[in-house]
Amino acid sequence: MASSIVLRITCMVLISMMVCAPLAHAAISCGTVQSSLAPCIPYVRNNGSGSVPPGCCKGIASVNAAAKTTADRQAVCECLKKAIGAIAGANPAVIAGLPGKCGVNVPYKISTSTNCKT
Repeated sequence: MASSIVLRITCMVLISMMVCAPLAHAAISCGTVQSSLAPCIPYVRNNGSGSVPPGCCKGIASVNAAAKTTADRQAVCECLKKAIGAIAGANPAVIAGLPGKCGVNVPYKISTSTNCKT
């Protein structure tokens, strides 16, 4: 009788772990990406003149550090592609050069033509 209860509890724990585990590893939201990179908008609209705002570099570094898994990096990439198209007057070359100016190594080119699945 006791072993039956232990077996049932063990099964319930395993099922719970399998159901909850994917939720714990969800990709970074676009909202997080957009709010982290919002300080970059004036710089990219101003054609990259002046120095990159410190908040912009901090946002780029934090998003890059948070994107630990392939799914996270793909989600960030897709968010960036959408955001680039939504920023009126932004220079794509300036946007693509931001990580380098901030000393952050992003593993893909930031561009609307980037294939985020690869």
